[in-house]
Amino acid sequence: MSLSVFRIDKFVVPEGGKHEFVQRVRETHEFLRTLPGFVRDLVVEKTAGAGVFNYVTLVEWESEEAISTAKNAVYAHHGARNFSPQELWSRLGIEADLANYQEVVL
Repeated sequence: MSLSVFRIDKFVVPEGGKHEFVQRVRETHEFLRTLPGFVRDLVVEKTAGAGVFNYVTLVEWESEEAISTAKNAVYAHHGARNFSPQELWSRLGIEADLANYQEVVL
């Protein structure tokens, strides 16, 4: 049985950049939902607690192949719109921690 792959990205977003950040995440996730192998997504904002990250995004993919294909599609999608996430993060002072995860079956 193949396990899903989860893309979990965590962000520290300064107050002044929240609106633009959320808008870009919304646009990107709308695109992700159209791709083959997409299962589900979730975007959450921290409301309490001591952690440094105030936004976390999660996208579940059917397989490693699906997430690899999606990564390439997102690069092309952003490029066609002259959008660079790295430029946005730099300009708004956003810190990011991006990684793929697999479920731990207990």
